[in-house]
Amino acid sequence: MRLFDRSKELHILNEAFTESTRRSGRFVIVTGGPGSGKTQLLHEFLAAPDRSGARILQGTAHPAERGRPMSLLRQLLRNGEVLPVPAGTARPTGRNAQLTAGNTQPTARNSDRRPGAEFSDPDIATTEALLRLADGERPLVLAVDDAHLMDEASLDAVVHLLGRSRFRPVLVVCTTSGHPGSGHSASHAELIRRPHRRVRLGPLSERGIGELIAAQSTAPRPAVVGRAFHRATAGNPLLAHALLDDSTRFGRDMDRPIAGTAYRQAVLSVVRRGEPRHLRVIRALAALGAPASAGVLGELADTTPAGVEEAVEALNSAGLLDGHAFRLPAAATAVLEDMDPTARATLHARTADLLYRSGAPAGDMARHLRAADRVPQPWGPGVLRAAAEQALAADDVELCSSYLNMMLRDCTDPQERNALSAALARAEWRVNPAAASAHLEPLRRPALDGELSMRDTATVLRHMLWQGDTELAAETVATLVPAHSPGDAQILVEVEFVRQWFYGVALPARSPRGAGGDLRRRTPADRYGGLAAQVAVLVGGVATDDSAAAVAQALQGRKLDHLNLELVAMALLAIAHADRPAVAAEACDALLESAVERRATTWQALLGSVRAEIALLRGDMTTAAEGADRALSSLHDGSWGVLAGLPLSTAIFAHTAMGAYDEAERVLKREVPEPMFRTVFGIQYLRARGHHYLVTDRPFAALNDFETCSGLMRQGNSSLQKGIPWRSDLALANLRIGKARTARECAEEQLRLPGGHSSRARAMALRMLAATSKPHRRALLLREAIDLLKLCGDQHTLSQAYADLSAAHYELGEYARARLVARQAAREAEACSVESPVDAHLLEDPGQCEGSEAEGSAILSDAECRVAGLAALGYTNREISGRLHVTISTVEQHLTRVYRKLHVASRSELPPKMLEHRIPKLSDRWAAGHSSAG
Repeated sequence: MRLFDRSKELHILNEAFTESTRRSGRFVIVTGGPGSGKTQLLHEFLAAPDRSGARILQGTAHPAERGRPMSLLRQLLRNGEVLPVPAGTARPTGRNAQLTAGNTQPTARNSDRRPGAEFSDPDIATTEALLRLADGERPLVLAVDDAHLMDEASLDAVVHLLGRSRFRPVLVVCTTSGHPGSGHSASHAELIRRPHRRVRLGPLSERGIGELIAAQSTAPRPAVVGRAFHRATAGNPLLAHALLDDSTRFGRDMDRPIAGTAYRQAVLSVVRRGEPRHLRVIRALAALGAPASAGVLGELADTTPAGVEEAVEALNSAGLLDGHAFRLPAAATAVLEDMDPTARATLHARTADLLYRSGAPAGDMARHLRAADRVPQPWGPGVLRAAAEQALAADDVELCSSYLNMMLRDCTDPQERNALSAALARAEWRVNPAAASAHLEPLRRPALDGELSMRDTATVLRHMLWQGDTELAAETVATLVPAHSPGDAQILVEVEFVRQWFYGVALPARSPRGAGGDLRRRTPADRYGGLAAQVAVLVGGVATDDSAAAVAQALQGRKLDHLNLELVAMALLAIAHADRPAVAAEACDALLESAVERRATTWQALLGSVRAEIALLRGDMTTAAEGADRALSSLHDGSWGVLAGLPLSTAIFAHTAMGAYDEAERVLKREVPEPMFRTVFGIQYLRARGHHYLVTDRPFAALNDFETCSGLMRQGNSSLQKGIPWRSDLALANLRIGKARTARECAEEQLRLPGGHSSRARAMALRMLAATSKPHRRALLLREAIDLLKLCGDQHTLSQAYADLSAAHYELGEYARARLVARQAAREAEACSVESPVDAHLLEDPGQCEGSEAEGSAILSDAECRVAGLAALGYTNREISGRLHVTISTVEQHLTRVYRKLHVASRSELPPKMLEHRIPKLSDRWAAGHSSAG
């Protein structure tokens, strides 16, 4: 490493060397914290060119050798290669030896020496030998790194040398991380008393760090990056170099410090070279993970508050801490990972106990209990349970699960184990329903026997529904409701509501009863509470703007939790099927954004499926296919349960509509759970597969699927049938195999359904009825279907209805009108990414001149375009008046101006003129107005 910001210190050493060559012995002490660059400064000084004529003896003291007398001196002599190393020198259990220029002489035993001076004779002999070296032509440089770690005998020898080298060419340089007299021995005191020059190595300045960055990297802004490095290291050279190595490891331009392996190793080098009490303090700080008082740290580090402050000051100067906090989290991680696992766990356990006695938050205590992997009694379980709830509220499912698993591992009470299993299942359900199942399966019997709390019972029932055990869930609800309070009964009633209206299975043999009488005789608003009440009104009666708005409003700001996922999904689908897909899409997007922020994978998957279904209802096939495929990939097959039918059916419908038959076949090959076919999701899956069979010329297979749907739907909740047009599916399949009469009967039955229809379902029935009617009657029915489809916003079915109407006009010989409607069908098909459903010859341009479109737009006003478009499609003046909400007189006035501008005598001549002038979009402006209003 190059030296930066050290010119003054290097000059002091060079000056001392020059003075020593004049036979004036010099002693220099280089002080600085760990990693401050003392060793590098020493090496730079010794490697200078004018040092080539000197005899240099250098060595480094080690903590492990402090108990081995003369270990440092032996190292110096060995490294300098000037004297042989006596084999028996200074053995603690043998005879001491006198070190000479080539021989040894036995000395008295250690027991004969005075305390503190056991090695005085060897020290004197060694000093004399070194002095004889200094008497030659070459000056002697004795360099000791980490001198504060010297063994006592070597220290005695250095002190003796300094006392005899005043008029000899001798330079002694000692580097130390602390005060050389910190050992408080007589020898240390004598060393510090000797005349010396002090070189104090402080941290590098911000400018010095900037020079280091500029010299060793390609940082685009070295000054700015240098400031960041200085903040991260406080100018510690060792840490700065290591951080620079990590930040430039991949050869890229560096824009900020990145702590990696080199930095962590440098941190360990700094702390290991410090005092043991400093190491204990920094480990306590790392374990705490947050600043703490000197008293707390002292208790954990087994030292006094004064000792803590001393350690903190040293660690601040070393660049590891800023006050009582780590400058970089990687430093704390390195310190903890360097500990023995048992010692680390013990430290965390002590920390948790200390925090408990000081009344710390549950989350702080639980973090240490988790690190220690211990649940102390009696306070540990309560702390972990509170921390688990906090973690789940913060959407940290992994942390919540780890706390609950620790409690479950050590829990022996059966009732408490059941409660913990249910809580663990609720947490894991957010990200992986399959993992939650392992905890819920053993709870089925306790739930049926009424041994669980109502919250836990609802969790188990939800699992039953998710897996398709709908009948057992219904029986459980009916059995348990009378035995609980009205509040608990209401929770079960909501589960039953979801079972009936979301899963769409048959009603139970007996409905649940609760406080207040038979729930079957109460209104939906009375029977359920909150969001469930609003949804019940929307799906149980005639949908209105007010009822749809009430559900959308109830969803606003609603917190996602484990109990209402299906209810929220049902609410969104109810709004969409009530001819308000745009409202449903907006509400779903907001909830999806929240689910992503909260990392709730299960929520994202189900809401993503609902969003794809809404796109399908609007005819946006690309969005529907992509959304369904994305939802399917977010959970593995085992986690979907019976709800797999929702994204699967949407994907099959969308891919088939876009002509991607191979993709639809790929989706159909996925395994599905058998219980799915006892729910509405299975019915939707069969419908999607049936339509795929129709498009791929397998009408009898399609008919079989649609008849299966018929059998299931007739047994189920009759109120759901208005949103699932399975009778129209049957009509279509029968038409394909030539059974027009049966098809007509199915369509008429669909139209006779009581309780209202969704516009989309009624429009589909009208299309089927039109297909079995005469051309004139067919056109009337299709125009009504088109109006309904514009209202609900289903562009895909609208394009098909336009194509049917175009064919009807063509069959009647109204070729210009047929072309006009065909173009509208093609535009709708293009908007929803599907192929045009009309013959290409109907879309051919009759050969109009360039610019006629602009001419047509200029000829008629917007109001005249709307009236002319409807008249060209065959609407009467009264029908136009009703659709545009104007008087019949206004319609007549507009038509008079249209006839005059287009030079026609009657409405029968309008279609070819509309084609000639390319009057755009026909009645689209009217449709857009109604769609936004709905």
